[in-house]
Order: sequence, then structure tokens, then C-alpha cells
Amino acid sequence: MLGSITPLGERGRRSRWGLTISAFVVASTTAGALLGGLLGTIGWALGIEGSQASIIVLAVLILTGLAFDSRLGGLRLPTVHRQVDDRWLYRYRGWVTGVGFGFQLGLGVVTIVTTAFTYVTFIAAVLTGSTFGGALVGAVYGLVRGGTILAGARVDSPDRLAQLDAWLRRWERPTRFGLVAVQLALLALTLNLAATTI
Repeated sequence: MLGSITPLGERGRRSRWGLTISAFVVASTTAGALLGGLLGTIGWALGIEGSQASIIVLAVLILTGLAFDSRLGGLRLPTVHRQVDDRWLYRYRGWVTGVGFGFQLGLGVVTIVTTAFTYVTFIAAVLTGSTFGGALVGAVYGLVRGGTILAGARVDSPDRLAQLDAWLRRWERPTRFGLVAVQLALLALTLNLAATTI
């Protein structure tokens, strides 16, 4: 999708790239906020209110996510095998495609999930025990996920598209290591928070 929704691709489809990606990012952020808010409300209904127990559960989830993302012992992440329908690119106006693709990606779990961090994020929304807290967690997730579309901002020619593809391939491994590093940092912060609330 990063190679499809670019200034080059949108120009070829007679759509405005700025409008398409704006719709994409807004829809992704909105979807994340809606799902997060719903999950936070469920947490509130269950009586979860950011207690020490929920912090410990979050630490265990981050650790479990690390095991999956590191493929420890051959672990494979459970996921659906569905992508957004690329026929939309040619069937609908750019902003409609932006909203449709962005909303699906902001929900996180209706397309292929490539990192356990997606599951951890939305369980964290439940653990906030708050509609607002859950919506905030989900909105940040949706904004970050939707923001990845900006990687194609300079693709205005076939050569630049090839460069983007090569760049993405080159950064695939370092990005995985970076994700693990971020998860380790979050685990350390969560464990520190759990220790200070005892």
C-alpha cells in the first residue's frame, strides 16, 4: 500500500494525494480511538481501573509480545490473512479509498497483524479501565499506523518508487530490532511503575 498511495499513484488515478492521505490518517486515528474507547469502556465495566494488577498484566503481555515478535521457539503470531482490497484504488475517489483503507488499518486486527504490539496495545486500552484512556491509547496507535503512509510522500516518479521499495527492504530487519528495543524499554518502564506502586 505504501507503494500505491503516493503522489505518483494518485496522479495516475486523477486523485489528490494530500486529500487521500489526510482522509487516510484521520480515518486511521478515528478507528483506533473508537476501538480503544470501546475497549476502555469494557475495562471500566469489568472494574479495571489502572490498578497495580493491570500494570503487572500489561508487563506480562509485553513480555509475551516480545516472545512472539522475536519468534522465540518458533512462535508465530495469530492473525487473519486479509489485506485491504486494492481494487478500491481504481474503483473509488481517493478520499473514499483513504477513509476505507485508513479505518481498516486503524482497527489494527481486521488485516494482517505483523507485530504482537498491536494486540498488546488494544489489551492495554482495556486495562486503562476508562473510555477516555482507551480512546487515547487507540488514537495514538491509529495515528502512528496511519502516519506510515507518509513514507511515500516523495514518490513522484517510477525511479523514486523503486528507491522507496529498496529503502523499505533495507530497513526491514533494523525496524524489527527497533521494535524489540521499544518493547524492552516499555517493559522496563512498566516493571518500574509496578514496583513503585507496591
